This record gives sequence, C-alpha cells and structure tokens, in this order.
Amino acid sequence: MSDTGPFHEAKPFLDLADPHFSVRSDAIALARDAHWCADTPYGLAVLRYDDVQKLLRHPSLRQGSYRWPSHNGVSGVFAGWWENMLLSQEGASHARLRRIANPAFSPKLIADLKPRFTTLAGRLIDAFVTRGECEFIGAFTEPYATGVICDLLGLPFERWRELADIAADMGLALGVTFKQDIETIDAATTRLYAYAAELAEERRANPSGDFIGELVAANRDKDQLSDQELLDMIVLAIFGGIDTTRNQLGLAMAVFIEHPEQWALLGQHPELARAAVEEVMRVRPTVTWVTREATEDFAYNNTDIPAGTTLHLLSQSAASDPAVFPDPGFDISARRAPHFGFGGGAHHCLGHFIARGDMTEALKLLAQRLKNPRYAGKVEWLPDSGNTGAIAMPIAFDPA
Repeated sequence: MSDTGPFHEAKPFLDLADPHFSVRSDAIALARDAHWCADTPYGLAVLRYDDVQKLLRHPSLRQGSYRWPSHNGVSGVFAGWWENMLLSQEGASHARLRRIANPAFSPKLIADLKPRFTTLAGRLIDAFVTRGECEFIGAFTEPYATGVICDLLGLPFERWRELADIAADMGLALGVTFKQDIETIDAATTRLYAYAAELAEERRANPSGDFIGELVAANRDKDQLSDQELLDMIVLAIFGGIDTTRNQLGLAMAVFIEHPEQWALLGQHPELARAAVEEVMRVRPTVTWVTREATEDFAYNNTDIPAGTTLHLLSQSAASDPAVFPDPGFDISARRAPHFGFGGGAHHCLGHFIARGDMTEALKLLAQRLKNPRYAGKVEWLPDSGNTGAIAMPIAFDPA
C-alpha cells in the first residue's frame, strides 16, 4: 500500500518528537491546509476537525496510547503500568474495569463535591492574595488539583505535596522527553505503587464506602478485580486526576493573561466559568492529541492505513480548523463546536465530569479575586507537544 498514484497526495512531515516543536506552530496550520494528515516519527497526525471527529469512533481503530512507551523505546515500571491499566484496555476487559470505576465519577457525586471545591479554592487563594503575587503552579494549581483528588478518593490532604510531586514526575512520561526522563518517571511510579498498596491495606482493615474502599471490595472477588488491577486502578485515579487538572489550570491562566478582557468578563459574569473551561480546552488543551491504532488495513480519504498504524488525532489543530471555526480567537461567550480535549468514543475521559466541575469552580473564584493577572517572571514550560503545561508560572495581580 502506498500514498502515491492518481488518488493520493504527498503528505507533509511534522517532527512531533522534537522537544522544540509546537503543536500551535505555523507548520501545523500549513500542513492542515495541505492535507488531512501528516507523517510524524510516531505515525500519522490527523489535523482537521471533521477527520478527528470521525476517526475517534472509527470501527477499524482501537485506543492507541498503549503503544506510547514502545514508540519511545522505553520499558520499565511506568511502561508496564501504562500498557496494562484501564486506558490501554479494549473490549470486555475495558468495559469491566470502566464499569467498576464509573461510580466514582458520576455527575451527582461531582455536584455534591462542588462546595468542597469552592472551599478549597478559597482557602488556597487566601494564602497568597494579599501579597498581589504568587508562583501560580505551586501556590494554586498543584494543591488544588491534588486536594480535589484527595476529596474524591478519601485521602489525607496533608500528603498533597508528596502526591503532587509524584504526579509531576510521572507526567514527564506523557511528553516527548519520555526516554530521557525515564529514571525520574520510574522512581515516581514505584513510589505511587507503594502508596497504592498502603491505601489498599488500610481499606481492607477499615472498610469504607469511598472509591478506594469500593475497589478493595471488588478485589475480594479476584475475577472481578485482580490484585494487580486494584493497584493499577488506584495509581491511575491519583495520577490521572492530578496531572491533567494541574496542567490545564496553568494553561487557563496563561490564555487569560494573553486575553485580559476575557478575564475581566469572567470576573463580572461568573456564570461563564463553565464555558470558559471549554474554551480554554479548545485553544490550549493539556492533552494535545488523542491516539488510535489501526486494527486492520483500511482506506480513509484516499489514503491507505495499514494495520498497526498509529494515528495521533491532534485536538489542538482540529479545534482551530478554519472549516469549523472561521473565527478561532479566544472568546468565552462564543458558541463553539465541541472540542476533543477529553477524547471520544468508548475511551472518552472517565473523569471529565470532575475535571469540568473542579476547573469551573476554580476559574470562577480566581477571576473574582485576582484582577489584572500578568506574568511576574519567566514561565517554565513543558514541551508544547504531547501532554503540555507550565512547570512554574510567577504571576502578579491586583487583589479584589
């Protein structure tokens, strides 16, 4: 099968593996204008909105992120966990594990937790607001994202710093510097497994109705949830919830600093906070692509896709596609087509209700209490590809 011939066009090439490459670059826009997809070191990059939407649920594709370690030539503790946990499963195994996890992420549960999100956000803001400046990641996004997961899973908030550090180190695996950071990543994963085992033993001794307690109860029937699956699920619940929310809230602040009139609008109209979350995730998602893998040979858009081909569906590129967003500028009051920051299909993000809920409450309160935010020093960024975000973000603001 080839991409040559009367019905095939040559595809552009995008070096997504380059830590200096940005998924928001002109190269992406030019490639999207030229072709529906591009070649990359990791497989194909899908660039246009309509194609991303269709391929998320294409019957000849499966979830493809399980191959991320092998794409990077990596093995070890994190790779073993990543290739076997819920997000990397398919079919009956995926359905069984997702069914066990679902109750912890129900809309009703999240609604009940919202007052606690607001209280946590207020307490964190109180600690720095009178100074008129802070390092936003360390002062707010890390303790907030970790505190939300502590509330959800019944964990002691006093351990937030340890858990946030573990999540940050593990999160390096989701960027394009995975291989060079492997020692840090595996050490953090080993620490989180040890904590997961500690939690499981504590819940066995003291049964509870929280998420981890329910997992431990399911583990009593080894056919329902094995010992390894129990630990894998606890690790996923802690790491997944902290890493993405921390990064996404930092990206939200960056976008609003670049659009001060939108921050002022949100402060005046807190009812726009939910829409603000969606708009931030459209223009600056922390998860910049969703991955699928071909389970059989098939053709799409006059392009042959051999079995085993990895397709990275670029949510960042799709959500600025001029065919769907003729005016793609940042506007929290605009009505938009849905973004792909939470994926789609059978593997749609399990925690999207909690992510939307906790970020809505955080942005609502931040915009009311921190006026005119601006950078107050150099921002340290993860590579703008793969999973991205800020490592450190010093900001100044006018206290309300």
